[in-house]
Amino acid sequence: MVREISAGGVVVRQKDGDWWMAAIELPKASPSTTDAPKQATRAKTKTVLCLPKGLVDGGENALDGALREVREETGITASLITKLADVKYVYVRSWGDGERVFKIVSFYLLRYESGRIDDITDDMRIEVARAKWVRLEDAPKLLAYRGEKQMAKQALEYLSAHAAF
Repeated sequence: MVREISAGGVVVRQKDGDWWMAAIELPKASPSTTDAPKQATRAKTKTVLCLPKGLVDGGENALDGALREVREETGITASLITKLADVKYVYVRSWGDGERVFKIVSFYLLRYESGRIDDITDDMRIEVARAKWVRLEDAPKLLAYRGEKQMAKQALEYLSAHAAF
């Protein structure tokens, strides 16, 4: 079984007394995972909202990979608050060899630093239809994937317990 290591982030900012989180919408016809080869597509009928994440590059640690993926997929720069958790799952590639893949995604709670949400390159539009802010409180209901819903819940719990943020 092939192994993949990815990283991503729950990027938060406070506005008008509420916590907001950066999320991405996948294109209607998009790779079956955000890490898939760009030529592999399948039709989607509903909006898929998820966290920014992707494969960790060679020579890169997971945190650096998460910060890079956030920047590439959302257009914003963030800094570390804390590591949330690793999400582990198996999927079958829907392109190429149809190989089973054991995937580990390290997720970090990140603080928004700068940039404009959705200010991304045209090349990135293959993977991201748009990036937007959503209320963190609403994220567990809006995100498409179970592990990412859990990361949003953990981020909210952490921020509630650490009121100094």
